[in-house]
Amino acid sequence: MALALSFHRSARPSPVLPVLAVVALLALPVAPGGEGGAGPADALSALVVLFCAVRLLRARHRPLTRTAALILGLPVAGLALAALHAVSPGAGITGLGRYLQIFVLVPAAVVLLVRGRSDFRLLAWSVVALAGWQGAIGVHQYATGTGASYQGQDIRAVGTFGATDVMGMATVVSFGLVCAVGLAAGRSTGRGRALAACCALALAVPLTLSFSRGAWIATAVTVTVQLVLAGLRRALKAGAAVVAAGVVLVGGFGVGTAMLQERFDSITQVTDAPDQSVIDRYTMWAAATDMWRDRPLTGVGLKGFPEYRDGHASLALSSGSDTAGAGAAYRRQPLLSPHNMYLLVLCEQGLIGLLCLAGGWLALLVCALLGLWRARTAGGRGLDCALVACGLLVWQLVDFVYADIGGPTTVLTAVCFGLVAWWALAGADRTVSGDSTAVPAARDRVTGEAVLR
Repeated sequence: MALALSFHRSARPSPVLPVLAVVALLALPVAPGGEGGAGPADALSALVVLFCAVRLLRARHRPLTRTAALILGLPVAGLALAALHAVSPGAGITGLGRYLQIFVLVPAAVVLLVRGRSDFRLLAWSVVALAGWQGAIGVHQYATGTGASYQGQDIRAVGTFGATDVMGMATVVSFGLVCAVGLAAGRSTGRGRALAACCALALAVPLTLSFSRGAWIATAVTVTVQLVLAGLRRALKAGAAVVAAGVVLVGGFGVGTAMLQERFDSITQVTDAPDQSVIDRYTMWAAATDMWRDRPLTGVGLKGFPEYRDGHASLALSSGSDTAGAGAAYRRQPLLSPHNMYLLVLCEQGLIGLLCLAGGWLALLVCALLGLWRARTAGGRGLDCALVACGLLVWQLVDFVYADIGGPTTVLTAVCFGLVAWWALAGADRTVSGDSTAVPAARDRVTGEAVLR
């Protein structure tokens, strides 16, 4: 009877499949010249949240533990207050909905739909697959001169996201590379580890061709942290592999043009001889800081940065950035955010909003690291999941210094926050207690639902 019950439950489709569909929709091309608003993946993510809510109503139990509810719901207080101070009711409602989608609702849905480490790995591999697809398109764009415009040449790899979202492919590829490194460095099977390592090395090529300095820095920091957390011996082996791959790519295949070298060198010249993009970024950072000084506790309200920007920015700020290529005509794209998530939250939501939002991220980071330590002491079970979760969060926290939310890939950020939250709030506990497929009716610590582990 127990065997039949176990087989019946294992034959059920995984509830995480709708989340996989959200990731898959990001492989579709974005219409040239689009404004970067809500897309099909965003619409499906709303249906995923609805699907999760229906499952909880049918199960009739408390959806989250108090700790999980507190950490995931912490941003709501700051967001609600900032929405009340928005420049208009419409801006407050749209801004509140967007923030709740990315940092509360979709991550909570992922936490509740992931049943165990196998579901977690399935989502992680789906991100790697999406990164491989977008990266292959990006490499083709660079090789054929059909990418976004960079210094007068259409060579910038942007995948299917177009010239108006040059950070889209870099973000997706970075997420995929981080997942691949975590899966390779964890104690998985030899074949899976080799496949993940090959994927990580391959994804380094389109990431380089994205010309995204912020993504380069965030990925380098994150991979270093992942390898150190995995163990010194593995870190040394991986470092040797990266050096060897770099020699082959640069020396053998010529992946190292003068433009790339100039882009790399510009990272160390942000104070001595910055280009216009760096000047614009510094100017917008100063404007955001000035807005915060006017309203230190509550900020100027959600969606308020574009309205107050000109009154606080200096004359060094240009009118916008030039975009062209990848199937889109030339256009001047306005600068509507400071390209720094922490300063964006600080100027629009004030100290209250920043403490609520960043406080939740810090709590997730602490819980994820504690879970990683417990996985190591438990014989390495779930170490790959721990490295993926910690890597995704570290990458996002570093990248937020140079970027903020916006564009089609923002929903993927929400899914990644959900993976982090699952490991931090549930996955580590299951790993220590023994996440075994031989236990047919264990109870989920977060949802209280009987699940097949």
